[in-house]
Amino acid sequence: MSRLTAAVVTAALSGWTGAAQTQRTITFSNYNWTVKTSASRVGPGPNFFSDRTDNVWVDTAGRLHLKVAKRGGRWYCAEVVSQDSFGYGTYRFFLDSPVDALDPQVVLGLFTWNDDPEFNHRELDVEFSRWGAPNNLNAQYVVQPYDVPQNIYRFSQPPGVPQSTHSFLWTAASAYFLSLRGLATLKDSQNFIDERTFNSGIPQAGGENARMNLWLFRGRAPKNRQPVEVIVNRFEHVP
Repeated sequence: MSRLTAAVVTAALSGWTGAAQTQRTITFSNYNWTVKTSASRVGPGPNFFSDRTDNVWVDTAGRLHLKVAKRGGRWYCAEVVSQDSFGYGTYRFFLDSPVDALDPQVVLGLFTWNDDPEFNHRELDVEFSRWGAPNNLNAQYVVQPYDVPQNIYRFSQPPGVPQSTHSFLWTAASAYFLSLRGLATLKDSQNFIDERTFNSGIPQAGGENARMNLWLFRGRAPKNRQPVEVIVNRFEHVP
């Protein structure tokens, strides 16, 4: 990882949460999720988050939409938090959008988090972003803390993939991350994108929630000044 990339990642991963209000609840993939909203800038970013139905909604096919959009002179980001705490097991996020060419300022996060700082907030991440620099790789797996070199694995999400599946298998001893083309659960030679196993610094499970968010790096507007939307086909946890 270059010094520039390391600095970008370090700045981006600090301060995931803030004094955000939580009001609206949605049902997605047979789980209840709280939609994050904030009256001031909060982490990550920091950004403004909105629980409005034009930032976060579930369509008639049961898919989750997360959208970053400008309204009243402000850019609003989107995040949902599972009301269940799942613990160890496999977390799968099935995407119905290509995520290789997000605007360089945009970050899609698929992760676990506990507001309690113990075990680095029990945070495991799959993230898609170029962290403000168009030439950066566009994806990464992370076991926090991010500033330990072996805890970040950067990779390339290939172009032309309209659907993809990203997962991590979390045990007491390891975290195995896997990315596949299509809405798939089993790896084969045709659908494989990348994978990584982390064997050190694995957090203990306890009280964390699954989260998905779409936000702006350092709270800065998209370089193209256009709204950004990502569709999640479904989420599943296998104990």
